[in-house]
Amino acid sequence: MRNSRSHKAMYIEAYQTGDLDRRIEEMWERLTECDLCPRKCRVNRLADERGYCRTGEQAIVSSAGPHFGEEPELVGTRGSGTIFFTHCNLQCVYCQNYDISQLGHGQELSPTEVAGRMRRLEMLGCHNINLVTPTHVVPQILKAVRIAAENGLSLPLVYNTGGYESVDTLRLLEGIVDIYMPDAKYSDEETAARYSDARNYPEMNRKALLEMYRQVGVLRAENGIATHGLLIRHLVLPGGLSDACRILDFIAHRLSKDSYVNIMAQYHPCHRARDYGSLGKRITYKEYSEVVEYARSIGLHKGF
Repeated sequence: MRNSRSHKAMYIEAYQTGDLDRRIEEMWERLTECDLCPRKCRVNRLADERGYCRTGEQAIVSSAGPHFGEEPELVGTRGSGTIFFTHCNLQCVYCQNYDISQLGHGQELSPTEVAGRMRRLEMLGCHNINLVTPTHVVPQILKAVRIAAENGLSLPLVYNTGGYESVDTLRLLEGIVDIYMPDAKYSDEETAARYSDARNYPEMNRKALLEMYRQVGVLRAENGIATHGLLIRHLVLPGGLSDACRILDFIAHRLSKDSYVNIMAQYHPCHRARDYGSLGKRITYKEYSEVVEYARSIGLHKGF
């Protein structure tokens, strides 16, 4: 089953011109002294050395299938075609998918096998290919996209990330990724260090949001289905720990007041959260509604 739509996925032109091959070659070379993310572990992953993300030459995939729990603009009527990549460059103590991100549940797949998963999701009628936690396996993903495009893949790519990104890596994705969907977790270094082991997260996240916005702009849709642009997620943490107002200020004033921001209320204590004081409880309706009202007061109006 193929989707009927006028939007052309961005990577198709890069594949047709050969530019995608150039990007793959450059990305693959970077695996010999890996600096794909802000960790810059400098390990040789092609020799199966493993850094912070505990991933060698091959991507590890936990699952792949239609997903109906994402934003409506991604899910539509036939689901978002999600591929969950195992491991992560963050160690969030409250991660709801910690069995995948931290315990490593999944299996190694070659780029050809990942490409097969992509084509299957398209044949199932999914509206997009949703790459969940892709940061540490960008070269492997690009190889898979090239193989899948050669075999007819034309769905938009969604880059679904925790938001801890290197601008150098993102620049190599320009003209490849259709929809960026990053988290914006923290604006305070101490909080980022304590809860995600990433003290420089605020700085790296702001730079990443600016680069993503430069590449794709605000979210656009056809017939209610997202085709291109930036979709930002912010999970409200209990006790104001995420400092949501500063994050929203940055989005409104440095990106656009037309930015799509999903302010999420589904926090609940997972993994090791109960060992961290205020993280051991759910957020209240008051905590969530205050963040939404603040977003509206500064002119943000999409996504909530």
